[in-house]
Parts: sequence; structure tokens; C-alpha cells
Amino acid sequence: MRARIIKEFTFEAAQTLPTLPEGHKCRMMHGHSFRVEITVEGEVDPAIGWVYDHSRISRAMQPLLAQLDHSYVNDIPGLEVPTIENMCAWLWRKLEVDLPGLCEIVLHETPTARCVFRGEFG
Repeated sequence: MRARIIKEFTFEAAQTLPTLPEGHKCRMMHGHSFRVEITVEGEVDPAIGWVYDHSRISRAMQPLLAQLDHSYVNDIPGLEVPTIENMCAWLWRKLEVDLPGLCEIVLHETPTARCVFRGEFG
């Protein structure tokens, strides 16, 4: 049996989007209460009944959240242009080694705006 498990995290951060046109409000400093969902898919271990322990996802996310929370994300290497699309790709690259079966990252920057990323780099 295959299943997907999802673990959710939150962090607060400030950013600017320097590549946007002059006058765009998001080019100026602003902040978000981000919510990120990490989804892992795999075979359910019949002996224990799960894909793997949710705490494994938490351990993988802990150093990333320490970098992101209450930060100016533009200062983090690789996030100089911190759109939610680029932030998802950054998270994916950081997590894929530690989380076999990683299949989706959803990053919400507001209650109504989010990016869904499935590890496809083009």
C-alpha cells in the first residue's frame, strides 16, 4: 500500500522582490506569515503501519526553519529573488536528500496565494 504523509510548518519572514518593475508594491520591503506543507509518498511499512515517522520531516526542516524564521530571506544564499516559486525550489533542493519520497512542497505566502512545487526543474 502506498500513502502520502504531509507535515505543515510556519515561519515569519521579510523580503523584497528586486526583479519586479519599479513601482510594484512587492519590490518594497514587506513580510509574510508563510505556511509550508511538505509531502512525502512511499510504501507503508506493514510492520509499523506508516510511510515513515513525521518527526523525520521535522528534523529535516528544523535547520531550514532556523534560517528562514524572522529573517530577511533575500540574505539567504540561493534566495536573492525570493518568490514563492524560487523558495519552493530552494526547499526542495535542501530536503530531497534527507526525505526519500519527497513528492510535493506547497508554500503559502498569504491565505489566498500559494505555490505547488513537485520537483520539476526546467
